[in-house]
Amino acid sequence: MSSTLFTGGRVLDAEAGVLREGLDVLIQDGTIRAVGQNLSADAEKIDLKGKTLMPGLIDCHVHVVAETLNLWANIIAPTSLAALRSARVMEEALQRGFTTLRDLGGADIGLVQGVDEGLIDGPRLVICGKGLTTTGGHADLRPRTDDRPTMMHERLGSMGYIVDGVDDCRKVAREMIKGGAKFIKIMANGGVSSPNDPIESIQFSRDEIRAIVEEAENAGIYVSAHVYTDAAIRRCAELGVHSLEHCNLITPETAKIAADKGCIAVPTLVAYEALHLEGKRFGFGETEFAKIDTVRKGGLKSLEIMRDAGLPMAFGSDLLGELRSYHCMEFELLAKVLTPAEIIRSATTIGARLCQMEGKIGVIAEGAHADLVVVDGNPLEDITRLMSDGTHLPLIMRGGQMFKNTLN
Repeated sequence: MSSTLFTGGRVLDAEAGVLREGLDVLIQDGTIRAVGQNLSADAEKIDLKGKTLMPGLIDCHVHVVAETLNLWANIIAPTSLAALRSARVMEEALQRGFTTLRDLGGADIGLVQGVDEGLIDGPRLVICGKGLTTTGGHADLRPRTDDRPTMMHERLGSMGYIVDGVDDCRKVAREMIKGGAKFIKIMANGGVSSPNDPIESIQFSRDEIRAIVEEAENAGIYVSAHVYTDAAIRRCAELGVHSLEHCNLITPETAKIAADKGCIAVPTLVAYEALHLEGKRFGFGETEFAKIDTVRKGGLKSLEIMRDAGLPMAFGSDLLGELRSYHCMEFELLAKVLTPAEIIRSATTIGARLCQMEGKIGVIAEGAHADLVVVDGNPLEDITRLMSDGTHLPLIMRGGQMFKNTLN
């Protein structure tokens, strides 16, 4: 692979929240080999002309197999077709500057390898396999009259896997780990898109969650939980769940407990905003809108609560199907509460910790993957530079490979 030397720009230190002037960045064989002043190398030189060089963005809550908002249509699609559609979803995300995606249910090792082998021009992918759900739980999309025993979890387009009882939880968690999962996802609370469970329903027994947590820890990984209500969040934190998805209805006391336990939260405000704007067009009724309004109204307040409690937050979107066009709106919503530096940290260094790739992604440092974007402007002063679907990103690189370059 050819070498690249970036000069003449400002390097964004995401952890410190500052721009570093006068630094060159040398890329060789897909890795950042050096960061320093006046570097010289036999490499293609790119003069950034004062633009900002920053780490590629990390979205820690996506579903790349949910190509349409009709979730049952995703499930029944042939796996080969679902894979091709997923590739398109991933390619779109990369062009917005997201060089790593953490998939929360659906994507498999084949999509991971498709990126690694260059078959998909997408972000690197961190997977959990299928999201584990109880019968009637959040990822059980069967209507009440459908008593078939499974939800076609063998299909790529299915995001969930129905499990009941401690033994079944252990077995399926082990199946996910064998299949390449880097964490295990459970549905521990009711949800918006599922037909049979109110938001406040608490799912999985304590023993079931303990068993899944033990299996994950035995494999050196962790458990992530879909949670909205304070009771569900606190229960998961106390049982050893590490990643808390959504958290819209969290209280200060629970946020402090989660922070003390070392948890990381992943708010996904844009998912509910997009559903609020587009739900009627896609056939959502009064029941669904009532759920949407409940979690949407608590979203911004939850950001304040988690920030003040010291609970780290990673960037997430959770947009399904046609709603993914709202991807970059998450920056706008976060900016109502958080500073640009806090938002950038959530989409870089904190995301890297949650992907268990700290020091490898989300940072511009020697030895890290060359996942980089060039920004026309200073996103620490103007977070809108990261919006508009990559309009303000003239260069996007993942693993040392250019996927966009309009600098010249």
